[in-house]
Amino acid sequence: MKKYGVNELRRMFLEFFESKGHLAMKSFSLVPHNDNSLLLINSGMAPLKPYFTGQEIPPRRRVCTCQKCIRTGDIENIGKTARHGTFFEMLGNFSFGDYFKEEAIRWSWEFLTEVVGLEADRLYPSVYVDDDEAFALWRDKIGVPKERIFRFGKEDNFWEHGSGPCGPCSEIYYDRGEKYGCGKPDCTVGCDCDRYIEVWNNVFTQFDNDGHGNYSELEQKNIDTGMGLERLAVVVQDVDSLFTVDTNKALLDRVCELAHTEYQKDHKTDISLRIVTDHIKSCTFMISDGIMPSNEGRGYVLRRLLRRAARHGRILGIEGKFLAGLSETVIALSKDGYPELEEKKDMIFKVLSEEEDKFNKTIDLGLSILAEMEEEMAANGVKELSGENTFKLYDTYGFPVDLTREILEEKGLTPDEKGFAACMEKQRATARKARKATNYMGADVTVYQSIDPALTTKFVGYDALTAESEITVLTTTDELVEALAEGDMGTIITQETPFYGTMGGQNGDIGVITTAAARFEVEETIKLQGGKTGHIGRVTAGMFTVGETVTLSVDETSRGLTCKNHSATHLLHKALRTVLGTHVEQAGSLVTSDRLRFDFTHFSAMTAEELKEVEEMVNREIAAALPVVTEVMSIDEARKTGAMALFGEKYGEEVRVVSMGDFSRELCGGTHVGNTGVITRFKILSEAGIAAGVRRIEALTDKGVFDYYAGLEEELQQLAQLTRSDVRQLPKRVEGLQEELRALKAENEKLKDKLAREAAGDILSQAKEINGVKLLAAGVEGVDMNGLRNLGDDLKAKLGDSVVVLASVVDGKVNLMASATDGAIAKGAHAGNLIKAVAACVGGGGGGRPNMAQAGGKNPAGVAEAIAKAYETGTAQLS
Repeated sequence: MKKYGVNELRRMFLEFFESKGHLAMKSFSLVPHNDNSLLLINSGMAPLKPYFTGQEIPPRRRVCTCQKCIRTGDIENIGKTARHGTFFEMLGNFSFGDYFKEEAIRWSWEFLTEVVGLEADRLYPSVYVDDDEAFALWRDKIGVPKERIFRFGKEDNFWEHGSGPCGPCSEIYYDRGEKYGCGKPDCTVGCDCDRYIEVWNNVFTQFDNDGHGNYSELEQKNIDTGMGLERLAVVVQDVDSLFTVDTNKALLDRVCELAHTEYQKDHKTDISLRIVTDHIKSCTFMISDGIMPSNEGRGYVLRRLLRRAARHGRILGIEGKFLAGLSETVIALSKDGYPELEEKKDMIFKVLSEEEDKFNKTIDLGLSILAEMEEEMAANGVKELSGENTFKLYDTYGFPVDLTREILEEKGLTPDEKGFAACMEKQRATARKARKATNYMGADVTVYQSIDPALTTKFVGYDALTAESEITVLTTTDELVEALAEGDMGTIITQETPFYGTMGGQNGDIGVITTAAARFEVEETIKLQGGKTGHIGRVTAGMFTVGETVTLSVDETSRGLTCKNHSATHLLHKALRTVLGTHVEQAGSLVTSDRLRFDFTHFSAMTAEELKEVEEMVNREIAAALPVVTEVMSIDEARKTGAMALFGEKYGEEVRVVSMGDFSRELCGGTHVGNTGVITRFKILSEAGIAAGVRRIEALTDKGVFDYYAGLEEELQQLAQLTRSDVRQLPKRVEGLQEELRALKAENEKLKDKLAREAAGDILSQAKEINGVKLLAAGVEGVDMNGLRNLGDDLKAKLGDSVVVLASVVDGKVNLMASATDGAIAKGAHAGNLIKAVAACVGGGGGGRPNMAQAGGKNPAGVAEAIAKAYETGTAQLS
């Protein structure tokens, strides 16, 4: 048997099923599309759920994929053994109501034995205990002896997920030989050892579970199969684990090289080597799909993996930053199946480096704090780190709880995870309140899910703003209806539409839908599952019925302005990559008729010079009147042209490539101007950070820019009138007013000081001498805090070594000030402690330093008591 590599096996699988009439689909993003039930794609079937549920029509009834997947349910155990990793690739062939058990079984056997070359006598099928049909197919059609076909129960060979589609499974095991076995005489298929390894799982989705254990036959039976690519490579290459298949071993060897060590020489070292190898692969793929490190959701999964890898790199003795360099090896080994890794590499390296820098800055301090906590635990004889301290390490030093757990476990200690969860509750409360009712897909439950999935809407709005079409669906906010009458709010769905539905950051069109006797104001246009477009709005005249032919008219002004803003985002994207670097990637956008918003990956605030350069570059390309050309081509052809693909976007087999001269080329399904000159002008309003490693620019074009400057001009005219000046003379006029204001402020301070001194009268005689220090406490009328401080300084200058406490009532509120000279402090005076004691008398609080303190209060009637308290407390301090 030839020892095929991972990249060869992936190609062989897809080509084999293409020869069986399957459409080979590209791997979907790790970020689930319209599925809130998952944080990350964790199986080959997960992104295909809409096809299985019937919510969307598949591009073909037979498809096959090699899907990148991440599972992190037991992240703390990854690395401890060589059995599991967080990242894996899942090969799968799928049938949506087309072929069923016989073909699925026959093709899986054919691929394993004839294409890959596994020995037939080392393969053992298993079936569900009651699935006689599958048993007979293996025995009679494939020719496997009945004693080599195993029947297993529901736990092993029946797939179901609550209510809904489900069915029996048939797995194929491979006997790797005695060297991988446990040596027990009864070792056979189903044993926990590594001898008999499951390589393929065929799921026959033939039943519907009503949620109460009642099963009925599905009208449309489906096939869902899965085969771990790395697991197949383990068998084919005859290696001991997924870490020693060719691609993973090459990556692991690179980690060994950096750590100046070898694999399988020391158990503890091996754990760290496996963790770094697995986690850097997951991090590289996650970032390539636009996931950024954060403290929530999938961004937190990324941060946990990244920081765990960074820590174990330190344990291995790897010097300096190393994650970006390792990621380069991941990309070189995986780009054959995932070309997007090469396209996004600059951004991937930048994110890894920035996050590693952040962690390096906090880990040493965090480890020293944890060491102190451990010492305190030892002194108190406890083995559990409190939830509060676990949370402190997370919140202040960036230690994910599993990292704290791992460090503690190495010393026989544990964190109080329940206490940690309690500390997290406040932070999670907001997110929990924001969650909505969801269905099996994790999507919001809406009336639109009742619509026939076979219905679609064809978009004809690239070349026209009006069209005639038939109404296929009408809805109110909560039900499908046959008609909408005047005053009704609802949604109209048609066979064709010139209206663009909100997608890819571009806001949907507005406009009207009419007949000779009815009018519907379209306030919003949205994309619905299964390729439908919903026109949301209100009937303002007449009535609409299903089946009626209507005229759909897009608001030309709104569409035109939106196109200008959308085209400007393409120019802005290219300008940012030119000025800041190719690590810049679009991380989100919003394009409306009024403005544009563009989110991008970058790790520091842009300077004024950079903003100016970007703005000028965009305006140069607008002035150049570049032709905007849209071409439709295959995704592979588009990549070859150098067109930028945006992460998180779901592309079909054919894509639209929008080019603006030779300056910009992007994959984009939105609407654009025909020439950049139409945009007229571009103006950046603001630039700010919105998340770790993500910045946001807000900008205007064309009418928005002119309106912006018109608004500024109006404000300037108002300022000129208010200052009795001409607009051109405003700067000089403002300078003159500022000078006048400074002079008035200085004069005002002088007058306040004079009033304070006059209000004080002859209070020096009230001073008492305690232990060679003068103690003076007195009330003065109508003096603010600043005046009290100045008066205090004057009195101290006259008294010598002294403590001065002053109280004054201004606008019904009490101001208290205490100050002490150095000589008084040397003899025990402390202004901060003195003011604390005194402030309670006037219903207030405050404090300060030994030489100066102040407080406020709400009770003017307590001033006399406060002065008496000041003498009492001051005397006690100085005695």
